[in-house]
Amino acid sequence: MAVPRRYHLVTLGCPKNDVDSAHLARLLEGGELVPVADPGEADAIIVNTCGFIEQSQAQSMAAVRELAAAKREGQVLIVAGCMTQLYGRQVREETPGIDHVFGVGQWHEVARLLQVDVDAIYDIPESNVRVEGPSAYLKISDGCDAPCTFCVIPKIKGGLRSAPAGLLVREARRLVEAGAKELVLVGQDTTAWGEDLGMPVGSGLPGLLRMLSEAAGPETWLRLMYAYPSRVTPELIGTMAELPNVVHYLDVPLQHGSEAVLRRMKRPHNLERVYRFIEELRRAMPDIVLRTSFIAGFPGETEAEFEELLAFARAVEFDHAGCFTYSRQQWTGAYEMEGQVPDEVKAERRARFMEQQQAISARRAARFIGRTLEMLVEGEGEDEDGLPVVAGRTYREAPEVDGLVFARGRARPGERVRVAIEDASEYDLFGRVVRERPGRGRVRAISP
Repeated sequence: MAVPRRYHLVTLGCPKNDVDSAHLARLLEGGELVPVADPGEADAIIVNTCGFIEQSQAQSMAAVRELAAAKREGQVLIVAGCMTQLYGRQVREETPGIDHVFGVGQWHEVARLLQVDVDAIYDIPESNVRVEGPSAYLKISDGCDAPCTFCVIPKIKGGLRSAPAGLLVREARRLVEAGAKELVLVGQDTTAWGEDLGMPVGSGLPGLLRMLSEAAGPETWLRLMYAYPSRVTPELIGTMAELPNVVHYLDVPLQHGSEAVLRRMKRPHNLERVYRFIEELRRAMPDIVLRTSFIAGFPGETEAEFEELLAFARAVEFDHAGCFTYSRQQWTGAYEMEGQVPDEVKAERRARFMEQQQAISARRAARFIGRTLEMLVEGEGEDEDGLPVVAGRTYREAPEVDGLVFARGRARPGERVRVAIEDASEYDLFGRVVRERPGRGRVRAISP
């Protein structure tokens, strides 16, 4: 293989894959490869696939086939990541244009294949850190020890592996110096951080948050995603409420609202405890925004159990909630369960859930009308009358999964400005830019 000089990297799936791709890019560019936006101009094309559910696998395969069909002579097509960890041989057999297949976490091997001296650049220089937009993901752990019967992640990623605190502190500083105004903490289960390092269950994350809060500085938001319900402890709640740059937002994927279904899922199934920690969160941080996700049509789910899910969602009133139809995955405990729900029933239940949730989300969003919020500007443009408009996110919206804020006025992408909220829909907020910046302090809704 000729020495490659240009590469094109395609990333599919979740934010954790974005972090992996950023790591690979830093390795390649440390070895003096140059990224190109057009795959036709690349010497090497690399696809970081997703294999979590059937839909993501299908999207990954479609992208690989398209790139393979368009390959020119001399190009190298490399497919890696979650899907190939599960189905590497099948992927290669079905797509003859693939040159190399790697699984999860083999980014150094990919770099070596492209003739990068990984050992010489293992301590990647700070100058190689790139941030696109005002937010950056910080992956604090990988893998998972939870026994969820619907999830293939342990098969793909293996057990929990926490990144060392010192490495995370250094990476947080590098990202901030590169321009990040927000660090989004991700992992398969962020609240499990440190348990594999000998820390008691649920005790590691509060201390890590304190270290990252200091490292990032008071002007950088910290946002916490993928919290496991049984590990949302009073210590974590108190730490979130205390630290001024930890935004009052928490993503806790709960998966269902029926205790019987949760038991079959091997998930925490004490709903009284869930109600209790949500009450504690809202008492400690009255302005907190809560996101969750649910699964409709898990094996054996009856209409009565689905109604329990609907009732649970009505009782809690999450600001943001997604609902996915159950995806049957080989190598999971639910794969051979009796009572597989027909696809049409799963789709109908998901649609019913989302119709209910849209009304709830609209009510929750309306409570921000009349408030003034800090917003990270992500884009600028004009409305239909040619007047300037900016788009971005407040503490209420996580990148890629929640809505946006649209505000009349001028600001540059990457700026943090105040926006007076004047209207709301089920997903988005609308307002106008207020030029005065608030003083340094807590990141939260500010009454006008």
